[in-house]
Amino acid sequence: MLHDESDTQALAAALAAQPAIRNACIELHGELGAGKTTFVRHLLRALGVSGRIKSPTYAVVEPHEVPGLAIWHFDFYRFSDPREWEDAGFRDLFASPGLKLAEWPEKAAGLLPLADLAITLQVQPDESRRVTLKAQTTTGAALLQALREVPR
Repeated sequence: MLHDESDTQALAAALAAQPAIRNACIELHGELGAGKTTFVRHLLRALGVSGRIKSPTYAVVEPHEVPGLAIWHFDFYRFSDPREWEDAGFRDLFASPGLKLAEWPEKAAGLLPLADLAITLQVQPDESRRVTLKAQTTTGAALLQALREVPR
């Protein structure tokens, strides 16, 4: 459970500290307002991204770079035409090294590679968030195992 934004920040920081994140693909699921973009912003800050972090809702992808790490933040909320996938070069981006973060991945179903980790955020009646993390690859399993070992 994420009771407030500081809990979200702590989870993002713990995930950012894991070496396996440097070449992971992470999907973020949840309704509008569930906290997907907030989680990504905290994760990017924990990875060393400075300056303004824009939501890629209209641009579909926002690139970020920190020393030794390329990061792509995708938001497929407005994605509607699979031809955009090829035209925009998303296949190449997902095949390249670095961290890929995808909000609304269901809008690009069938085009995205299998994510290493799927994170689902659900708003609770008290405005806290129930977070579910599901490993889908060995990289995802390594991330989950490392998170289990983080002292609380």
